[in-house]
Amino acid sequence: MELPLSSVPLSALQHYLFCPRQCALIYVEREWSDNYLTAKGTQEHERVDSGENTTRTGVRVERSVHLYSDRYGLHGIADSVEYYGRKGAWERIVPVEYKHGQPKEHRADEVQLCAQALCLEEMHGVSVPVGMLFYLRTRRRLEVAIDEELRALTLETAAHVRELVETGTMPPPFPGKHCRACSLVDLCLPGSAGGVSSAAAYNDRWSSHLEPS
Repeated sequence: MELPLSSVPLSALQHYLFCPRQCALIYVEREWSDNYLTAKGTQEHERVDSGENTTRTGVRVERSVHLYSDRYGLHGIADSVEYYGRKGAWERIVPVEYKHGQPKEHRADEVQLCAQALCLEEMHGVSVPVGMLFYLRTRRRLEVAIDEELRALTLETAAHVRELVETGTMPPPFPGKHCRACSLVDLCLPGSAGGVSSAAAYNDRWSSHLEPS
């Protein structure tokens, strides 16, 4: 008998593609720290999430929508979902994810959005071929095709995150320009981790140097 998959948070996919080590710090070591960018992003999301569900001709907009997929082992919350048609017979469903800043070089945001689409397909039994990314800096929507390539990347990423969490793996640091935007850089210490396999182990070793001899 095939065992059910352990469920992966949708946000973990985005963190993993930004940086596997950041993902492990958050979901394995349970570490978190805010910086200016994360604080600003949280404030902007609160503005989005505080909006009420709305209905206008032919479309219902729901905010902070809880999502899940038993088939793929995914769960999380969508910023906004637009339902076109009528309840019980939706003609089209479109997830809309709000992001701080502007479109990025990597596909982390697209993968998170695709995972939302996979959940919505299972929950409502309809195809979700398109999602939207709304970047708050540019104030523009970016249409994302939920195609086979993106679906495959999303499921592959989910498998990597699941393995990382279940094994408790701490990936090595990969210093780069992305570190400047990471709120966990002071916990990660990408330039001086010295090959330590766990953030907790590194912190323990660092603390020992501070103790009086």
